[in-house]
Amino acid sequence: MLGAILAGGRGTRLDRPKPTASLGGRPLIERPLGALEAAGLDTVVVAKRDTALPPGVAPVWEEPDEPVHPLLGIVTAVEQADERPVLVCACDLPFLTPELVGHIARIDAPLVIPRAGGRLHPLFARYTAALLPALREALAQQAALHESLVALHPSIVDEQDLRAFGDPARLLFNVNTPEDLERAEEMLSGGA
Repeated sequence: MLGAILAGGRGTRLDRPKPTASLGGRPLIERPLGALEAAGLDTVVVAKRDTALPPGVAPVWEEPDEPVHPLLGIVTAVEQADERPVLVCACDLPFLTPELVGHIARIDAPLVIPRAGGRLHPLFARYTAALLPALREALAQQAALHESLVALHPSIVDEQDLRAFGDPARLLFNVNTPEDLERAEEMLSGGA
């Protein structure tokens, strides 16, 4: 099993590079990376050539500069994983736990996606090489991520199952805006 932190996005809504944004005095990327490593996964970071990253976070696999699409990082990770299943994780998920990471990683299905808050969370999901033809086709068409993955009939980890690992809204909280980063700081300090 390989853990791949996706860090190739532009971070435009956050107004700064997500991987190096500070949360609790540490770069944001270190939190999900630490959860994957603590779960025992070999980890890499998938990023564009010019992505700002903290020094020495993990080996970096470069994805092409174009297109800018979340499927690009997923396809890059699965292609380079030498047939190993890949647990992909966006760099902006600071509250994942090693226990939840391990649970998702152990589910033996081609595609495993958690669902919480009424929506799928495909940027924290388990992918296998069997999906590559469909993922490449969806990427070539610049298809919507959620619709493309639903068509692959994923194994869903529902909110009730996620509750065994904590509050699903916290576990899958992602940082997209300055307000999200501020909220994450409050959550980290026990304000929520």
